[in-house]
Amino acid sequence: MNWSSTWPAPAKLNLFLHILGRRPDGYHLLQTVFRFIDWGDDLNFAPRDDGQIVLLTPTPGVPPEEDLTLRAARSLQRYTACRQGVSISLKKNLPMGGGLGGGSSDAATVLVALNHLWQTGVARSELEQLGLSLGADVPVFVHGQNCFAEGVGERFTDLALPAATYLIVHPGVHVPTAAIFGAPELCRSTPPLDPAHWCVGEGHNDLEKVACAAFPEIAHLLAVLRDVAPQALMTGSGACIFAAFADAAAAQAVQARLPAHWRTKIAQGLAQHPLAGIV
Repeated sequence: MNWSSTWPAPAKLNLFLHILGRRPDGYHLLQTVFRFIDWGDDLNFAPRDDGQIVLLTPTPGVPPEEDLTLRAARSLQRYTACRQGVSISLKKNLPMGGGLGGGSSDAATVLVALNHLWQTGVARSELEQLGLSLGADVPVFVHGQNCFAEGVGERFTDLALPAATYLIVHPGVHVPTAAIFGAPELCRSTPPLDPAHWCVGEGHNDLEKVACAAFPEIAHLLAVLRDVAPQALMTGSGACIFAAFADAAAAQAVQARLPAHWRTKIAQGLAQHPLAGIV
């Protein structure tokens, strides 16, 4: 990978998501399994000799000071006292507010890519901590392995997950993560699981009930999809719903039965993040 490369920022699915409690600082204690898939955003980088960090493709509606790609690049630049600059181009393929971790994945790819391109030599574990200052989901994308996550999502037990094909459906609504996590009716007392004994298919998503109440479109999508795929689950705080299948043909058969106005995607589960080997 070099300056001429396109750097991937894959989506994640939460194969379950339990909320165990809440810390005094407002962060939630959780357990989840993160699974990377072969659908995501793409980033390109060009060196600058003026030390400036410029996003050539601003995301509509996102102020520069809140854009995670800019914040990630500036954070690494400050952390390493690097004098190099960069121009960043971001191609957004993932829906915003979909629960797929797009913004967090973009930030992680910026950290990993610029650490490599600027040759700043920061260890992955340090990049994970730097990512945590940007958002709770950023560290797992830096970590680069499918895993059982705990704490606020920053403590990992790596998993070898079986191959799977996922049908992902977006109902066309944008879900604000903070509003779902901040809902007073959210269950915050699910008993913890033992990572060593977790198996695929175990668990649920504690955020689902809140999201369905706030967004009837999600509740309707879940009901329709579960008629044909009972294992369907919401990922993250929504809005996307996914179901796992043994192969693409089975996923396509269900996809063909869904209303045409829903955005659908068939994706393969990845064995690890595509940038896991970059140093």
